[in-house]
Amino acid sequence: MDIKELTSTDNFFLLAGPCVIEGEDMVLRIADHVVNVTRRLNIPYVFKGSYRKANRSRLDSFTGIGDEKALKILAKVRNTFGVPVVTDIHTADEAEMAAQYVDVLQIPAFLCRQTDLLVAAAKTGKVVNIKKGQFLSAGAMRFAAEKVVEAGNPNVMLTERGTTFGYQDLIVDYRGIPEMKSFGFPVVLDVTHSLQQPNQTSGVTGGMPQLIETVAKAGIAVGADGIFIETHEDPSVAKSDGANMLRLDLLEGLLEKLVRIREAVR
Repeated sequence: MDIKELTSTDNFFLLAGPCVIEGEDMVLRIADHVVNVTRRLNIPYVFKGSYRKANRSRLDSFTGIGDEKALKILAKVRNTFGVPVVTDIHTADEAEMAAQYVDVLQIPAFLCRQTDLLVAAAKTGKVVNIKKGQFLSAGAMRFAAEKVVEAGNPNVMLTERGTTFGYQDLIVDYRGIPEMKSFGFPVVLDVTHSLQQPNQTSGVTGGMPQLIETVAKAGIAVGADGIFIETHEDPSVAKSDGANMLRLDLLEGLLEKLVRIREAVR
């Protein structure tokens, strides 16, 4: 997949799916729903699902159903619905393995400065989505993107996902979206992770899903090329990030509003 496939329309593109692959049936139901909605609204779509969660607050937190099993489910989504898929990688040696199953390799925010990880992702030839570290300015992301380009891969996009605010909160500085766009790469707003409340005393990350629509609308209004939303049939029982995910049946209404905003500002 070439990144131009996502940016060739006048609409924004969408990266959406569950936080982590919990099982095949659930994943296929979510993918089917989102594919139907995005095709109706003419929104280029990439299915998102982590095959493994490496950054967990507690040792007993759910991490995945097994790497190969989860990656094969992602490949099944691609083959069944004809949409590209994206997943996170955490170490350089995961890049080649994951690239056999997915179209976009995502670099987690905490790892966005890891040169060996960025170069390994670049060398697969896949699109590389680099999430901005919660601890970095928008301007600093130029150097992360340049590492991928200088390793021979121009297919880069950057994702805003909030900046650490105090010890237990994140805030989106919307000035960063046009600043990162000025580097010449598509910019995505990760709506749901921007609403996380990390480092809770329970050891489970909290969130503010009631603000998903607010944050998403603002992102489209300031020119985000893409929107990232984690969604689940029932976030209350999700095995990861349930506190900040969007309930699946609310996605269509939100996307309809975002399409109208995009048309207004275009």
